[in-house]
Amino acid sequence: MMTTINLIAGVDEVGRGPLVGDVVTAAVILDPANPIDGLMDSKKLSEKKREALFDEIKVKALSWSIGRATPAEIDELNILQATMLAMTRAVDGLHIQPNFVQVDGNRCPKWKYASEAVVKGDSKVAEISAASILAKVTRDREMLALDQQYPQYGFAQHKGYPTKVHMDILAQLGPTPEYRMSFKPVQKALADRQNSK
Repeated sequence: MMTTINLIAGVDEVGRGPLVGDVVTAAVILDPANPIDGLMDSKKLSEKKREALFDEIKVKALSWSIGRATPAEIDELNILQATMLAMTRAVDGLHIQPNFVQVDGNRCPKWKYASEAVVKGDSKVAEISAASILAKVTRDREMLALDQQYPQYGFAQHKGYPTKVHMDILAQLGPTPEYRMSFKPVQKALADRQNSK
């Protein structure tokens, strides 16, 4: 008699707060026969540890997938709806269909999957921890690539979050095409630049 494995996918997002770049999500189905030590909320891990786990998760997970929503989609939909879209894309991208999906946070997308939202899930559920690590490393690498493209913006340091340094640079240089134009600090920087001309 065949027993069906309980295929649980964990989903998490990174990048709701930044003013620039995609919101990045990941979905991961872990392999109970191939456990990964040290999974926890990506924010509590050193960069070196995250990078090591990133590679290990991609090798050992039964399935993993990255989803995203672009700045244009964020501007069109709003950040919450764009995050839900990115989460749906991540789960749809899994090559194994999960029986159940656990999402970090307090709400799930309106989708076809049986699911539950788990507050602080990235520190409670191994699958969500794994997803948080994949999403964070992916987005951080994209910010490093953007830093190469626009070295004067400091993306490698602030990762697009609205720090004081970032806000000063934005006010001085104005937004690049990768910015989320609907976000208030970006609109303010644009308006200030228009007014000072």
